[in-house]
Amino acid sequence: MRVAIVQVCSSDDLDRNLAHAEAGIREAAERGAHFVALPENFAYMRREGGRFPCVQGPDGEIVRALRGWAAQNAVWLLGGTFPEAIPGAAADDARVHNTSILVAPDGREVARYRKIHLFDVRLGPRPEDAYRESTWFAPGDAVVVAPTDFGPVGLSICYDLRFPELYRALVDRGARWLVVPSAFTPETGKDHWEVLLRARAIESQCYVIAPAQCGRHAPDRASHGRSLVIDPWGLVLAQAGDEPKVLVADCPTEAVDRVRERVPALTHRRLPAS
Repeated sequence: MRVAIVQVCSSDDLDRNLAHAEAGIREAAERGAHFVALPENFAYMRREGGRFPCVQGPDGEIVRALRGWAAQNAVWLLGGTFPEAIPGAAADDARVHNTSILVAPDGREVARYRKIHLFDVRLGPRPEDAYRESTWFAPGDAVVVAPTDFGPVGLSICYDLRFPELYRALVDRGARWLVVPSAFTPETGKDHWEVLLRARAIESQCYVIAPAQCGRHAPDRASHGRSLVIDPWGLVLAQAGDEPKVLVADCPTEAVDRVRERVPALTHRRLPAS
């Protein structure tokens, strides 16, 4: 199966970002992709400390665009992430969900995942080195595996990558593909991005599809880039650089079974008695 990643450098210009995403999806389809993946915040890259003027309801402009693009190009489409309004939230609660959806080639939404783990870290001594996603986002609470015609897809987002127990839960629910739409910081990306992605592929014996943001989005925000497609053995099949790009890789679906038969680690698990 041919997979494509649309690596972008999004800004706080919603219309511009949607146009770039649409063009990338069209190119991916023209290059024969059956499954196309967009990165985290593909439609809107918030500046640090800013709110989201484009918060969406369950079927807002961004979701409608994703559904239309999938149908027009007859592809499975991972809708990166977008800011989703939280129904019933208190008037003084500005938080949203960081939400990803998977859309079928007929434009039907198949699954919706809300990011569980929030990036609250301090990467240096300066105030601008601190990130507190929990100020602007509320965590999701559901593990999501989506059925597709090429096998079950386990959904995750960016900082989730550091929590292997989530990926084991996805595999326990049948996942053969893992998606990690991201906007990794340059500070963490240079040392951790590829290492963590390959580890998740090896331990889960799944394909890992990791569409990433790249470049400088604003004076105070940049992303690592280097989108990756990794096979169930942990080998990198394709990697993007530091610029916007449509990355394509061919992924034999039988590779998951072959790896799991060669090293049946998932059947050898033994948990210590409590």
